[in-house]
Amino acid sequence: MKKINVKLNINAKLFQKDPMSTDLGKKLIKHSVRMIDDLGLESFSFRKLASEISSTESSIYRYFENKHYLFTYLINWYWEWTNTRIDISLNNMTNPEDKLRIIIKLLVEASLYNADTAFMDEEILHRIVVREGAKAYHHKLVDTENQYGFFLSYKALCKKIASIILELNPQHKYPKSLASTLIEAANNHIYFAKHLPRLTDVEEIDGEKKGDINSQIFDILYHLANASIGHTKTDSDEAKALKDQKLNLS
Repeated sequence: MKKINVKLNINAKLFQKDPMSTDLGKKLIKHSVRMIDDLGLESFSFRKLASEISSTESSIYRYFENKHYLFTYLINWYWEWTNTRIDISLNNMTNPEDKLRIIIKLLVEASLYNADTAFMDEEILHRIVVREGAKAYHHKLVDTENQYGFFLSYKALCKKIASIILELNPQHKYPKSLASTLIEAANNHIYFAKHLPRLTDVEEIDGEKKGDINSQIFDILYHLANASIGHTKTDSDEAKALKDQKLNLS
């Protein structure tokens, strides 16, 4: 497990009191991740969390308005963490083809990297994202929460990947769509490989996975990305202007 020391910036509108500001806040984050992984989001509750950390429900409500906000906080942590890992890995890298390979590798192998924090286990968090992450934004109040900026970290991640796609092909018509597809597909195919294998091309031989699951999913996503991007082009001034226009996310 690779450790990286970082400080993440999470949208302050998600919490009443910053859980990173107190030992109790860090404790409830640590145990909420483990409990959601064990119980599932639907069965998780502040009452159960309070019992687990030997505290009270009222003390948890001082940090989060409800469990949906807590869950969205955790998903934002993942998005911010993924953004940070990409920034670190692409530092001083200039070849866009190498950048794309690294990004897809990081999306698929998210569980192999951990922030150097005692209260967050990103391996467990990644399991939650794979299994239930879409619940943070597939719900009735998504438009209201979008206005609050709850999904800015996800948009920033998509924009970052889309910019690499446009480095490879400035005329690509759908860079943001391909970027979000790669993010979602990375998680979906991990889930499919483990639970719904007929929905993915990850192969099995005699009941065992053919090679490493992550490497197979990487190959699938890299093939899809390259098939969509086509041949590499060099940025002209006109292409750069087009790229800036396409990356304008609201």
